[in-house]
Amino acid sequence: METRNNKIDLDALWQKSLVRVTDEFTLPPIILQVDDAIIGTLGNFSASTGKAKAKKTFNVSAIVASALINGQVLEYRASLPEGKRKILYFDTEQSPFHCKKVLQRILKLAGLPLDQQPENLIFSHLREIANPAIRCEIIRKAIYSIDGVGLVIIDGIRDLMLDINNATQASMLIGDLMQWTSEREIHIQTVLHLNKGDDNSRGHIGTELNNKAETVLQVTKDPTDEDRSIVSASFIRSKPFEKFAFRISDEPDNINIPKLDTDYKPETLTKRNSFSYTELSDEEHRQALELTFENSDGLGYGDMINALRKSYATIVGTTYGIGKTKQLLTFLKNKRMIIKNDKIYVFNPRYYY
Repeated sequence: METRNNKIDLDALWQKSLVRVTDEFTLPPIILQVDDAIIGTLGNFSASTGKAKAKKTFNVSAIVASALINGQVLEYRASLPEGKRKILYFDTEQSPFHCKKVLQRILKLAGLPLDQQPENLIFSHLREIANPAIRCEIIRKAIYSIDGVGLVIIDGIRDLMLDINNATQASMLIGDLMQWTSEREIHIQTVLHLNKGDDNSRGHIGTELNNKAETVLQVTKDPTDEDRSIVSASFIRSKPFEKFAFRISDEPDNINIPKLDTDYKPETLTKRNSFSYTELSDEEHRQALELTFENSDGLGYGDMINALRKSYATIVGTTYGIGKTKQLLTFLKNKRMIIKNDKIYVFNPRYYY
């Protein structure tokens, strides 16, 4: 096994990396869904994103509660297999007092007693550990030393690195997530803030998460109702699910929980009057990009913006403004659907969505 602290056996890694046509592989077990959309499988990782006060941790609490009972909470439906029922929850931001509140909220959502620690849930607070590398090593040690783990929550992945905009640190951390999930056959759900000024995940770690995660959930405040939080799939390898919303209940015991807002009526996925490019399927993006570069192998910035506006309007049925198209171009570059060579933008048909 490759670790940072042990000598790397390149021959062993090479042999392990080989894929032969005679090999037999099975689809990874699905452990988390919304309707028929796959949110998480063993051997992969996902993320929850949102701006401050969007109720990200409330949303994650519902995910954990569903995994704890192997049932449904809000719209999340969990199905962890036997032998993979344990959950590790790491909080890097909150004090022990507030961490206990989160733990109580999870138990209340799961319908479990609040005065008895469940055997399958282990909660760790890492705020008091100042060194991000030590936080990371504690998580690694727990993942590799505790048997029967199926789901791991890292609430505050930003706190596992010194510089959120350091590309090397971001790549190494994402490499850790990929290694841990693969070797231990677990699913890791991370939590990361969005930028204040836009809907992009923060820093290089946000870009890497968007590129490599199985699913990126986004929790946003409803602009028409500040007490309502909306959950959508910002990126998803599976088919998208219909947005849903929740409100925070006002409980007499002060352990407030998210409750499904049944009055919320999301726009249908076919209504594209103000569609988000993050909701488009892989095939829709590919068709639009093939049309964009139909008569050219490369485009300058201005021509690129104009071509994207026309092609996406043709495929989807509505036209972006200039500002939205610039955001779309950034998205396409982050996903490496489009590559910039010097000052020319080219289509990368071998991208992985």
